[in-house]
Amino acid sequence: MTAATVETPAAPVLGRPSVGATVSQTLSMAWRQMVRIKHNPFELVDLSLSPIMFLLLFVYVFGGQMAGSTSDYLQYVLGGLIAQNAIFLTMYTGTGINADLRKGVYDRFRSLPIARSAPLAGKIFADMFKQVWSILIMVGLGLLMGFELRSIGYALLATLVLVVFALAISWVSVLMGVVADSEEKVQIYAFVIIMPLTFTSSAFVDINTMPGFMQAWAKVNPVTHLADAMRGLLSYGPIAEPLMWTFVWAAVIFAVTAPLAMRAYKRKMV
Repeated sequence: MTAATVETPAAPVLGRPSVGATVSQTLSMAWRQMVRIKHNPFELVDLSLSPIMFLLLFVYVFGGQMAGSTSDYLQYVLGGLIAQNAIFLTMYTGTGINADLRKGVYDRFRSLPIARSAPLAGKIFADMFKQVWSILIMVGLGLLMGFELRSIGYALLATLVLVVFALAISWVSVLMGVVADSEEKVQIYAFVIIMPLTFTSSAFVDINTMPGFMQAWAKVNPVTHLADAMRGLLSYGPIAEPLMWTFVWAAVIFAVTAPLAMRAYKRKMV
């Protein structure tokens, strides 16, 4: 009589998570970031003070010189300041990822059966809350200062457009956060990119007042298109063309930087 052979079931082979699982994991990672704000509400104070100071200083210091009156300049500059602030906020994504990488947080994520992109995408989606918070602060203060809003519907569309563009450009910040070896270097890289982009655009001045060679650049500058789209949706001016180019730039930036950021992240995790 032969003893029965007991077969041990094979361990399941873990493949790539499904799309649904990846979305769920990304949302879980985003919620992890949101909980950090709950435990450190001072982050919201920091996010509020910067846009408030920029708006007050630009309108009341430069308004009379730029447009002849502070009220006229407020109508022009609010959309540009919202665009600038959104791009500056993406820097926090890169510095946060860099800090977590150096602390070994992502090494722990690597041991979990989750999608590689979930921690990065979760951080980006959580930071979109900061974008919405900032635009609410700036529009709210603008209304108190006398800004004439086009309509609530257009304001909601402006918020959606801003979030889409910020989602795309956040991958630039992610890439810098992964490749840089310190948070300070992420800030330096971001500053070198953001400052020329914002100040050589239509965010603060009419590009027709610039020298000819700078006008050529300003007309294709993605910040110009975003600022013009914000201005058109919130106050006055054309909408269709700047909106189209804003989405085109968002698609191009995402298509180029997201794969590069993921490749650099995978190499970092090896």
